[in-house]
This record gives sequence, C-alpha cells and structure tokens, in this order.
Amino acid sequence: MTTTENPPKPQLDDKAAAAQLVDAYQKITGEMAKFIVGQKDVIEQLLIAVLAGGHCLLEGVPGLAKTAMIRTLSQALNMGFRRIQFTPDLMPSDITGTDIIQESSTGQRQFVFQKGPIFTQMLLADEINRTPPKTQAALLEAMQEKHVTVGGKTLELEQPFFVLATQNPIEQEGTYPLPEAQRDRFLFLVNVGYPSRDEERQIVQRTTGTFVSEVQAVLSGEQILGLQKIVRKVPVPDHVMDFVLDVVRISRPNEPDAPAFVKELINWGAGPRACQNLVLAGKVRAVLQGRFHVTIDDIDALALPVLRHRIVPTFNAEAEGITVDDIVRRILKSVPRGEAKRAL
Repeated sequence: MTTTENPPKPQLDDKAAAAQLVDAYQKITGEMAKFIVGQKDVIEQLLIAVLAGGHCLLEGVPGLAKTAMIRTLSQALNMGFRRIQFTPDLMPSDITGTDIIQESSTGQRQFVFQKGPIFTQMLLADEINRTPPKTQAALLEAMQEKHVTVGGKTLELEQPFFVLATQNPIEQEGTYPLPEAQRDRFLFLVNVGYPSRDEERQIVQRTTGTFVSEVQAVLSGEQILGLQKIVRKVPVPDHVMDFVLDVVRISRPNEPDAPAFVKELINWGAGPRACQNLVLAGKVRAVLQGRFHVTIDDIDALALPVLRHRIVPTFNAEAEGITVDDIVRRILKSVPRGEAKRAL
C-alpha cells in the first residue's frame, strides 16, 4: 500500500504541465515587471492564489500600486477585468446587476436582466471596507459558489473567476470591517509594503518620464483551469499534513493542546478552511519551486498570508502591540516538525 510518505512519481504529462506552469510563472512575472517595480513576494502570492483557484485581500496604504498590480495581472493572464469602487452608498444590485424594463420590437415591455460588474473573470473590489455589510455580502455567494442568484434565478459566472479586494489599513473613519465569514473566504491576506529606495527611484523615473510599455498575454482562462487541476494532483507527505493540522489546530485557544501563549493572545483561532488553503497554496508553491511534492518549507512560507486574517487576537495582545503575524510566527516555532516530532 502506498502512503504519502513515499509519494508516487508524477506521470510524464503531469511533469510536462508542471514545467509549463514554471515557465508561465517566469513569463508572467517578467510581463508584470514592465509596469510594476519590486513587490516580488506580493506578485508571487497573487499568482499562487490564482493557480490555487482562490481569492486575495490586499492591504496597504494608498499609492502602492495595488490597483495597477491587479490590472496588469489580468492583462498577463488574458482575463476579463472589472473594477468596483466600493463606497458607503453602493447597493448589492450595483454589483450583481438588476432587472430593467426594456421595450421589444413589437412594442411589448418586459424585464431584462442587466448584468453587473461581477460578471467578469477578475473582479477588483477596491476599498472593500468602505461599503456596508449588506453590500459586502453580495460577494459571498459569488466567491464561494461561483454563481449569483438574482430574482430567484441562479446565473453561473464565467470561469476562472477571482475576487481581488483591497483595503486601506490606516483610515478607519467611515469604514465597515469585513465580517469574519467573508474574510475567511479569501485564500490570502497579502500585506503590500513600501518599496525600497532603489525601487522607489525607478517608480518615480517611470511615472514622471515618457516610459511606455505593453503587457503581453501569457496564459488563457482555459489554460489556467487546466493548471489548477494539475496542481491538485501534487501529493502531500504525511508529516507535512500533520504539520499543517498542528499549526492550525493549536491556534484555537479552546484546544486542550494549545500552548499558554495561545490562550493568552488569541481570542478566536483559524477554522478548517485554513488547513485546506495552506495545503492547496503549498502545492502551487511546490510546483513553482520545481518540485512535485509539498515540503514544510512551503507551509512556512505561506502561513502568514493564510492565517493572519483568520486569527482574532485578544485585547491584551493588541494592548501590548503584539500583531497577528507575531503570533503566527510564534506558533510556527512551537510546532515540532519532521524528525523532531518523531523523536518526541
């Protein structure tokens, strides 16, 4: 009987597809570099989310090219792109669409459904925390079920379909924090940081000069769907799966094995979707690294963007300036791995 400790060798077709994915990744990053300076980790996480079939929430101060990055990614992937600027007066029908009265050639009037901007392949929900929960919830069904229900009718969305949302972490006046249920539907919470000095110099030179470039499409929607299927075939060794389960489960303060610092610093831990997303994202990263099996290094590299929006810190943690990232790093250090676990 074969176990995942000794995973089966991939078929030649799978190997060829994995090699195609690596080649496509390099070409996509090259195309995005024509417009986006730096942000290598952010771009990698965005592509991992796309190839894993998940959604991304990007958080960063204004002016860090979050919108430009997503638009450029849609061009490199040759996907339909729509942008919604979320505002306090935005209604659910502004996202999903609405019935309008239309007069036919015979003079009869009838209701015709006019599709909203959600009927695209890559949807940018800009400043998603600026709209009330009722409108935010309009995205829930689409993100999870890949369809929209309007007037009792279910309408399928074109595949692949991704929601990439942005939010500003510094201006909290007039904002509506995303409900936990909706945050959990994002594969990653990606922190977009400031560029380095050299990167900022390049940005200023490009944007204040005559620089012009054009992004070439690298993949099609059909190819992306095919690569997503290949990624799911990547095996996960038992010790890596155990590591994922240990990391997620000890983030829950009510677990008997949770360390004392977890009970003190975490009010609410990550749910099962965190395990699913860690494993799936780990599979994508493994292939991008040239491997057809997941390692603990893949999980380590992706634990922060997967877990940081699924853990609710206590008041004491916030008062002491301890961030969720700090807590996740501490959890990763506290979980035995590989041979160290077997020795216990």
